[in-house]
Amino acid sequence: MKVYFAPLEGITGYIFRNAFNDIYGHIDKYFAPFISPAEKCPVTPREMKDLTPDNNRGINLVPQILTSRSEYFIEAAKVLDSIGYKEVNLNLGCPSGTVCAKGKGAGFLTEKDELKQFLDDIYSYSESDGIKISVKTRLGYHEPEEFYDLVEIFNCFPVSELIVHPRIRGDFYKGEPRREYFAYALEHVRCPLVYNGNISTKKDHDELCGYFGTDLDPVMIGRGLIADPSLADKLNGTCRETDMVKFRALHDTVYHEYKKVMSPDVNVLYKMKELWTYWSILFEDNSRDIKRILKAKKCTDYEDAVYGKLLIG
Repeated sequence: MKVYFAPLEGITGYIFRNAFNDIYGHIDKYFAPFISPAEKCPVTPREMKDLTPDNNRGINLVPQILTSRSEYFIEAAKVLDSIGYKEVNLNLGCPSGTVCAKGKGAGFLTEKDELKQFLDDIYSYSESDGIKISVKTRLGYHEPEEFYDLVEIFNCFPVSELIVHPRIRGDFYKGEPRREYFAYALEHVRCPLVYNGNISTKKDHDELCGYFGTDLDPVMIGRGLIADPSLADKLNGTCRETDMVKFRALHDTVYHEYKKVMSPDVNVLYKMKELWTYWSILFEDNSRDIKRILKAKKCTDYEDAVYGKLLIG
């Protein structure tokens, strides 16, 4: 089955992607954390560094664009096309208050007429330039019933894939996804569908397939793959248990690559501690050592905590 790696801002940048791809693989598409184009700057130098093909060799990467201005989207897509990207993704799912207040991400879902005109503009460009545009969306902003109108809108355009996170903006990432609305999508959406939301184990995936009465393939996973990097292997039946040798290799590679490009210690540790908020689920019997990691102020303290008991050998 196909597995897509969802973007997580500040986590799934090129350093993490390269390490994950080299050590685990089995990811069919990686989606980059969103870029937010401005009038005079479609892609910032920092964003370009993350997206440049030289930093993503052997990775099927899809850039994600966050904007409610079609001209900004098109200019960013042109820049990305110029460096080799023939598929981009529109972010209509980000629930951040700052983002939504600007009418972007999930905040754009409230403006149905403007959204339809936006899509008309960007798909007119995509068809003339041979670019695929996929869409990642929530069910709506205020109520899940908004999804019915959104489906009608999306069906008017050549969406290459519709990735549905079956929550509304106010749900953020809490509670159970609203499965019944994805079931509606399976019946009514005309383009290829991708399910996204709360897949952390093979059991989660199997239960969803049973609920929908069909195989979910592909699926997009974000937090579940961070927490258990062996999850794609488990979904594809190549392993049953989390491979801790690979996990050690992933940790060490990411840690040392961050140390090469970041200083002082606090910046490196900020990145690693964020990862450990997910990885801690693999070490539920070592809560004291996890606390030491999260309290570390120097890399030497961090290494003592990590290599003392958790990652031995």
